[in-house]
Amino acid sequence: MELGVARASKTPVLDKVDTPADLRALPESDLPQLAAELRQELIDAVSITGGHLGAGLGVVELTVALHYLFDTPRDRLIWDVSHQAYPHKILTGRRNRIRTLRQPGGLSGFTRRVESEYDPFGAAHSSTSISAGLGMAVARDLTGGDRRVICVIGDGAMSAGMAYEAMNNAGALGSRLIVVLNDNNMSIAPPTGALSTYLARITSSRSYLFWRGFFKRLAKFLPKRWERRLERLELFARHFWQGGVWFEELGFYYVGPIDGHDLGQLLPVLRNVRDAENGPILVHVVTKKGKGYAPAEASEDKYHGVGKFNVLTGAQAKSEAKAPTYTRVFADSLIAEAKKDDKIVAITAAMPDGTGLDRFAKEFPDRAFDVGIAEQHAVTFAAGLAAEGMKPFAAIYSTFLQRAYDQVVHDVAIQNLPVRFALDRAGLVGADGPTHAGSFDLAYLGCLPNFVIMAASDEAELRHMVATQVAIGDRPSAVRYPRGEGTGVELPKEGAVLPIGKGRILREGTSVAILSLGARLAEALKAADQLAGFGLSATVADARFMKPLDRELIHALASNHEVLVTVEEGSIGGFGSHVLHYLAETGLLDRGLKIRTMVLPDVFIDHGQPYQMYELAGLNASAIAKTAMEALGEESEAPYRAASIAPIHRL
Repeated sequence: MELGVARASKTPVLDKVDTPADLRALPESDLPQLAAELRQELIDAVSITGGHLGAGLGVVELTVALHYLFDTPRDRLIWDVSHQAYPHKILTGRRNRIRTLRQPGGLSGFTRRVESEYDPFGAAHSSTSISAGLGMAVARDLTGGDRRVICVIGDGAMSAGMAYEAMNNAGALGSRLIVVLNDNNMSIAPPTGALSTYLARITSSRSYLFWRGFFKRLAKFLPKRWERRLERLELFARHFWQGGVWFEELGFYYVGPIDGHDLGQLLPVLRNVRDAENGPILVHVVTKKGKGYAPAEASEDKYHGVGKFNVLTGAQAKSEAKAPTYTRVFADSLIAEAKKDDKIVAITAAMPDGTGLDRFAKEFPDRAFDVGIAEQHAVTFAAGLAAEGMKPFAAIYSTFLQRAYDQVVHDVAIQNLPVRFALDRAGLVGADGPTHAGSFDLAYLGCLPNFVIMAASDEAELRHMVATQVAIGDRPSAVRYPRGEGTGVELPKEGAVLPIGKGRILREGTSVAILSLGARLAEALKAADQLAGFGLSATVADARFMKPLDRELIHALASNHEVLVTVEEGSIGGFGSHVLHYLAETGLLDRGLKIRTMVLPDVFIDHGQPYQMYELAGLNASAIAKTAMEALGEESEAPYRAASIAPIHRL
């Protein structure tokens, strides 16, 4: 079985290419060898760093062709989502750093404007490229420029409404814009052999586009009956000879489908499209995810994102996790509840594996719904289910729920519908960096009336909180939990319904109170141990709920301690702000209480190892202890490293 890419026998071509200008100096005959070497370089680099592999392998030839034919960076090349952009990074002056991908201080796993002039638009969430590209095209038109704008969007991203909103606008404006649809599932139309290739070349030619445009303009001067006849005739011909009428109806010239791994097809078609002077054009390119690396081709889902792996065997390095992940605990807990209640349904927005709902779907295939990359629809779909008495769980990453905020407000909160949100990846997420960090959900949900908001401090608490959400039938609720493995606590056989808005005290002390919300609880307990080493007695409490607040608990902590420190894995405006508001309302702040709210800093923290990121954020045990001691006026000798701002992307 072929396990890797065959190495070219000629002198390496990739070594001659540092930038696209070097690439464009090569003879066209060298490009297939360059593509083979680029694919091998990508496999080798990702085997060391981990990251997104399959998507990049699928666009190697397309990446070579685009940089060969277009004048990047003057021409704007935008990669939607951009997890397929590793080959692009190698060809744009970053090959010498490609083995730092997603490592602390290294290259981002996504395109990023501050990283390279060849990244004109940063991405990591899907379906943004056409909107951004259209903005760039209109800016060019308004300033009299002539640069080209090319957007590469995968067929998965085309399931999001934003992509069609942008195409509808682009078709109406008529600006020159090239959209390359990277169809790696043949989900729209398969290529039809030599005839399809020939037609793609013909229909992308300047003469064809000219005459089509000419007859469209001519039809406007003919009597209505002739105009309608010509339109029907042209529509029939396009239906018969090629696909893509859907895109044509949105105002795009459609070209394709073509084989995205055949440079002999790609180059002439893209050259024609490059030189066309018509309005927006969509080029439909069919590729195979994982192309050229047999293990990735055979298992596209497992090789979409990978850890370190053995290039020869494809075997990925196994995690040494000693505890189940929070995602797994959520899924198992939901399955257990669904076995007892047939009204429970689960919804995901194109992340069944990431949210654990693939496991739920195996148990309850008729009660699991993957709506695609359509978070807005997912939320309102859940609202409709709730309105009819079902018990929907919308399992969506914290960062992706941001895309559906209006639906959360308008369709769920205002109507007080009991949609249950499961917010995976809350807090900092490691190698995926700031675009995927769940930093803001406490702030953006906490301001909404009627919501119950919980944060799990460990796996056992998560199981209880899932059971609690099932029982909440009169309003919306959300539970947030972090990425990765849990603490290893013993899991209860089944979840227990928690009293709404009530926290718990885990450790009693006298001088300092540490009130934690969420998974920083373990660090809060360690901080209490450090404080004990300095002769300071600390109470540690788990708030469990941000909303409603446990006012009795907060009142007791504020009344019986000199210092109250709140700790959360969220931005300013979250749990600590709500606690401060309550204390100010009740006058407890006037009694000399010293309060400190520990939150994520008001910056975007770059990718890195989670423990490093929390150290930089000042949310580890030593930072908590230091904060308490400084509030008391004590000089701290506890080990603490001040948060450096070097790896932090400031606003």
